[in-house]
Amino acid sequence: MSKTFNFKKLLLPVVIIIITVGLMMLIFKNPPTSKRGKTSKAPQITVETVTLAPQKYQVIVQSFGTVQPRTESVLFAQVSGQINQVSKQFRDGGFFEKGDVLLELDDRDYQAEVKIAQASLMTAEQGLQEEIAKVKQAKADWERLGNGEIATDLVLRKPQLEAAKAQVLSAQALLEQDQLSLERTKILAPYAGRILNKNVDIGQVISSSTELADIFAVDYVEIRLPIKNKDLPLMKLPEEYRDTNSQLVSEDDENTMTSNVVISSDLLGKQVWQGRVIRTESAIDESSQQLYVVAQIIHPYDSEYNKNGQIKMGQYVTAEMTGKEVDNVLVIPSSAIYQGSYVYTVKEGILLRKEIKLGWQNGSESIVTEGLMAGDELVLTSLGQVSSGTPVAIAGQEPQKQKDNVRSNKPPMSDEQRKRLATKAAERGITVEALMAERQKNKPLKGQQNPSVKVIN
Repeated sequence: MSKTFNFKKLLLPVVIIIITVGLMMLIFKNPPTSKRGKTSKAPQITVETVTLAPQKYQVIVQSFGTVQPRTESVLFAQVSGQINQVSKQFRDGGFFEKGDVLLELDDRDYQAEVKIAQASLMTAEQGLQEEIAKVKQAKADWERLGNGEIATDLVLRKPQLEAAKAQVLSAQALLEQDQLSLERTKILAPYAGRILNKNVDIGQVISSSTELADIFAVDYVEIRLPIKNKDLPLMKLPEEYRDTNSQLVSEDDENTMTSNVVISSDLLGKQVWQGRVIRTESAIDESSQQLYVVAQIIHPYDSEYNKNGQIKMGQYVTAEMTGKEVDNVLVIPSSAIYQGSYVYTVKEGILLRKEIKLGWQNGSESIVTEGLMAGDELVLTSLGQVSSGTPVAIAGQEPQKQKDNVRSNKPPMSDEQRKRLATKAAERGITVEALMAERQKNKPLKGQQNPSVKVIN
């Protein structure tokens, strides 16, 4: 019994080893195979393209800034007194015109002072008249009793006459001063504007030099806009010179070197205002090392000119400034540029990567100076990282035409060949595609003889 048990214990491992070796030999003799077909040359990607052509392009430079008033000042009281009346427009945000009475002070004391000054003037004038009469009498007496001698100024009372005239002048000055103080009890608006902050109200007793309100002019507002250094050559900058008379730019002056500006904001929905660059600052900003220009919006609070809502002081806005117009340039969408240095084009159904150089760009469009030429098919579809040489199909193009382009073993034309074809097509007054189609039609098929060549037996 014990021998039989030991035999089974030895036999089991041997059987397991034999089975394992057999399975390994079976696997090595029958390796797995995969049915791998040839790489398909058919296009796997469909892209949208645009044919590039030189064009005239209007440069639009983008910038940003905050709205600032043309003139901002603090309204002060010039006399003291109690505020008796306040205009309805004397409030935060209230509008006023030049010469409007904003505040009125109690003027009874000043009226009394004016009357006192008037009385003093009358007294002085009376003294002057008396002195004039005395001068005439002294002159007559001297002519009668002077025995032909020359009378002195003192005898003729000339010093007394000048003193009387001085009294009159002094009284007139005091009267004018009191009348001016009386006028200043009415606080008048110095210009057409708007109240930013109100500091006093009715019933309050104020002294001279009290701050009444912060005000600003509303004839136009200004926005200080930074210009990138690469955009400066393409801008129309209004420069001022010391030896010329500078004037504000009128809206109808089309010959001035200024840029129109479209100011926009989304603070209260989409708001748009029309403006104009009116001056260039005299120095480069030290912190940003950029030049700033100043744009102006006229009549910013008139409904006739601005129907999209009022602009606010300190409001953040974006600006699109009209720059120079450039000729014969290639303009492409900025979205078609990858990593700011290359684009994809399609030639004969094959995707090509091209390195480019940009002369200028904004958020949506770019001017290409190197790397592309007229007639190139620029890929607009976003591709990411795709290898150059990948077969592609152009959206909207006939499938058979794409298939023929992909199966064609003819290498793609060089730029020099393309230029020669374009020249010949222009001489015949047809397109390059029509010329290529004509040549393809006249080309003999493979295995056939050219009918224009005679075969001599």
